[in-house]
Amino acid sequence: QVQLAESGGGLVQAGGSLRLSCAASGSILSVSAMGWHRQAPGKQRDLVASITRGGDTTYVDSVKGRFTISRDNTNSRDNAKNTVNLQMNNLKPEDTAVYYCWARRYGVNVWGKGTLVTVSS
Repeated sequence: QVQLAESGGGLVQAGGSLRLSCAASGSILSVSAMGWHRQAPGKQRDLVASITRGGDTTYVDSVKGRFTISRDNTNSRDNAKNTVNLQMNNLKPEDTAVYYCWARRYGVNVWGKGTLVTVSS
């Protein structure tokens, strides 16, 4: 089992920045990739960015040059955790959506509950 805890999000003016974080805990050794999707009202959920265990990243064209995905791994004797961060700069009103973190384990995505990002013009 993998558990995901998202943080960040909120309301920002166009041109501003936000940082989303997602901490994965549990059976994280089997997680091969993590990332973010987003879903705007009335639209389907689409990929925003992803990062593999090896550090390879993927971005949707509309966020390239503005968003950066990164991954932190912490391993202590009692706790192992992977955190994926999404730094979002120069935000636009069209970036308004619920952002969902996911972790891929054995080819299946585990999803977070989502966090709302609202960009005002």
